[in-house]
Amino acid sequence: MKRIAPSILSADFGRLRDEIQAVEAAGADYLHIDVMDGHFVPNITFGPTMVEAIRRISCLPLDVHLMIQNPDQFIPAFAQAGADILAVHLEVCPHLNRTIHLIRDSSVVPAVVLNPSASLFLLDQILEDVDMVMLMSVNPGFGGQKFIPNSVQKIRDLRTMITGRNLSVDIEVDGGLTPDNVQEVCRAGADVIVAGSAIFNSHDYRERIKLFRERMGDG
Repeated sequence: MKRIAPSILSADFGRLRDEIQAVEAAGADYLHIDVMDGHFVPNITFGPTMVEAIRRISCLPLDVHLMIQNPDQFIPAFAQAGADILAVHLEVCPHLNRTIHLIRDSSVVPAVVLNPSASLFLLDQILEDVDMVMLMSVNPGFGGQKFIPNSVQKIRDLRTMITGRNLSVDIEVDGGLTPDNVQEVCRAGADVIVAGSAIFNSHDYRERIKLFRERMGDG
């Protein structure tokens, strides 16, 4: 089954509890939490305290995307706060295998992230060690960006790579996803769809998530 992970970066922070409960009631599978430090990306968002607060009000798996320098330093805190999935960027992990095992040893699902310009060859020595690969289909740092079209072929190539190695690794796609392009993305091989403004800027979260599922092939 394909899964939908609304990104709370696009939610109304003034009524965040209501927003989270609304997308949960509307049928979201995960909550996607973008953690930015102002160094790896030019924006600052949440820390472990926010993850802990969200954990208290939602039963959904928390899909935490660490767009930060030195993620090893913060992995235990995010795990303790209630993260279910922790995704780290290849570019900031000089000892990626160690980082992935630190996540798994913290009883959290490990994921690795590739930016749009990063080659799939970078996954060659780590693919067997992760449960999920997140492909960025925009350059990270801000919500509401447009989907980069050549991401579709990258998804296809990654699916071929996973299948060829007989692995059970999910592909998550993050950035610029809408009901207009999600069908092509899922046909290419995506398992988890991150959608921010396409959900939170709609007037009816339930209808929008239903539309996503129909286009994804799970309606």
